[in-house]
Amino acid sequence: MVDLAYVIAGSEATGGAGLQADLRTFQQLGAYGVGTVTCIVSFDPKANWTHRFVPVEPHVVADQIEAATSAYDLDVVKIGMLGTPATIDVVAQALARQPWRHVVVDPVLICKGQEPGAALDTDTALRRQILPLATVTTPNLFEARTLAGMENISSVDDLVEAAQRIADLGPRYVVVKGGVEFPGDDAVDVFYNGSDVEILRTAKVGQARVAGAGCTLAAAITAALATGSPVGDAVRLAKEFTTAGIVNRISGNTPFDAVRQSALP
Repeated sequence: MVDLAYVIAGSEATGGAGLQADLRTFQQLGAYGVGTVTCIVSFDPKANWTHRFVPVEPHVVADQIEAATSAYDLDVVKIGMLGTPATIDVVAQALARQPWRHVVVDPVLICKGQEPGAALDTDTALRRQILPLATVTTPNLFEARTLAGMENISSVDDLVEAAQRIADLGPRYVVVKGGVEFPGDDAVDVFYNGSDVEILRTAKVGQARVAGAGCTLAAAITAALATGSPVGDAVRLAKEFTTAGIVNRISGNTPFDAVRQSALP
């Protein structure tokens, strides 16, 4: 039997994040990865590594989803960067056509490289059409503030409150990631299952962001669910896997490092 994990997300040209990081994560955790590309993001090395964002035409996204779901019996999917309201419409319609055992949503709210108005429209569509479908959602600190309607998240209690508020939007499980911007020496994540809260802590690995960490965490949860883990176990495994990837991160000619997905001991 082959465990299949599906991802609908953007391509990131350096390979550090997006679909590339997702598929590497699936492979390392024993799932066969299938992917649909929603947009292409490439950094511009001539402009301080800012983002260039190019959406894939919605009908092409729809064609990819049709091919993937026809070729395989897919029932666990990760949703990453979608990019535009039109793409969100296509993905939401596709998800509604069949039952899914698990939907993992990495709520990429702001697509860097978009005009602010377009980004706001995308945020609104994602919140209304995709987030309620989630088994698990994995917002970072910025996304959690936005989704929860909180101006400041600076304590564990704040993380818990944000998780509870986001759960009210529809997801069954919420993982709020503190990340390097959260105060203190620990990388703190809050896992909320609708009734109970679990605090996941590990020592921070440096104080700088590492590209692909959020993608990797959500993809690791997806792979673990695809291979049969319960949600709580999947979240804990993903935290361990992502931390190891940050420790083993890879450097290049960019001003940031990237997570290196590698098998756990």
